Amino acid sequence: MAEQVLRTLMRTTDVIVAGFFSPAAVAAVGLADIYSRLPLWLGLGVGSGAIALSSQDTGSGAEANRDQAVSQALALGVLAGLPFALFGLLFSYGAIAVLGAEREVVRIGGLYLAVIMVTAPSYHVVLIASRSIQGTGDTRTPMYVNGAANLLNISGTVALAFGLGPLPELSVLGIAVATAASDTLAALALVAVIARPRGELSLVRPTDLTITKQLVTISAPRVAEGVTELIAQFPFNAILLAFGTEVNAAYHIGRRMEQQFAGPLSRGYGTAANILAGQSLGRGEPETAYFDGWAAAGLAALTVGALGLVLVAGAEWFVLAFTRDPTTVAYATDFARAYGIAAVFIALYVVIAGSLRGGSETVSPFVAKLSGTVVFLLGISYVFGIRLEYGVVAAYVAIVADFAWRNVVVGSVYYRRNWLDRGAEMMHERGSVGDED
Repeated sequence: MAEQVLRTLMRTTDVIVAGFFSPAAVAAVGLADIYSRLPLWLGLGVGSGAIALSSQDTGSGAEANRDQAVSQALALGVLAGLPFALFGLLFSYGAIAVLGAEREVVRIGGLYLAVIMVTAPSYHVVLIASRSIQGTGDTRTPMYVNGAANLLNISGTVALAFGLGPLPELSVLGIAVATAASDTLAALALVAVIARPRGELSLVRPTDLTITKQLVTISAPRVAEGVTELIAQFPFNAILLAFGTEVNAAYHIGRRMEQQFAGPLSRGYGTAANILAGQSLGRGEPETAYFDGWAAAGLAALTVGALGLVLVAGAEWFVLAFTRDPTTVAYATDFARAYGIAAVFIALYVVIAGSLRGGSETVSPFVAKLSGTVVFLLGISYVFGIRLEYGVVAAYVAIVADFAWRNVVVGSVYYRRNWLDRGAEMMHERGSVGDED
């Protein structure tokens, strides 16, 4: 959770610093961020495979298989990052221009995107190595490394953007350079942690195709999850813009408040549930894995639900930290309250999906997100908001309904327990059960 808070704060700092230069700078960073989410979701996808196999093989004592899985995941992440780096070098300016941006935004955003994309392999290593280490039960080491890198990123962003001390004033380019440098240093540090002689993990030459197949099988639906969410943002934002620019701005404020306020707790619980489920399955204790998932969900519902109530009660006060425009404040307050109500559903979904991923089940969370986004988020917003003319109220309802539905899908899969058998079968397939080496 602490790691997630710092990462979110880093992104917030980037936007704030860009705002000191010009609206074009803010727009450039925002548009480039759309593309930068592609390597993010690919890294998270492969990281899901890495943490699932790492936690299961830690529980079963199959250290050789665990090292093979971690090494393959890292290699896959580096290879998958190379096309993004090439994209950044060749097409970054065109990628911003195709979105309809003005010339100055294209100039700034293209340069920013090129630097960010070039270091995509390093970013993948950070995401995958962190989750590989977390799978062993060590969540502190990734927190220390990524926390230090994020603090370096924040200070570097300010120093390089404004040219503090002997450093040159690089404006938005400085923001990108700080991010790229911190990701590269974090990647090197995490690889060093994995490769250290007396460490829990080791780097080995990738040779086991069964593990390769399982990594891809687990990772692919998770990547598709992220792409689905990314694509859905375009029509949903278009619907909101039909209600007015202030409504669209209000949505982003309300969403950011949930991400900063309750999101880190939800993601932290989700990671913990993933580890607990995987290690319990590795030890041959499916009932423990099943119980721990419900326990983690209950804890998340109580704590994140309480934060959601605070967000609902203090919505207008929190919104005033972002904007003073009366119209935007009114809409943003309602969006914040919608997200405050949805916070408990978001937490439950993230935790239950995390437990399922610990059992190598990644298809049902993808189905939950796809159906919830298309049918509820987009469907309710368009049909009731646009066609039936209920207006922005439909968007508030759609946000809550989306996450409530996701829980119906993953909750029913979790309750049936088939995911426990899936995890055990995949462990047998790669020879992790009874492996003592």
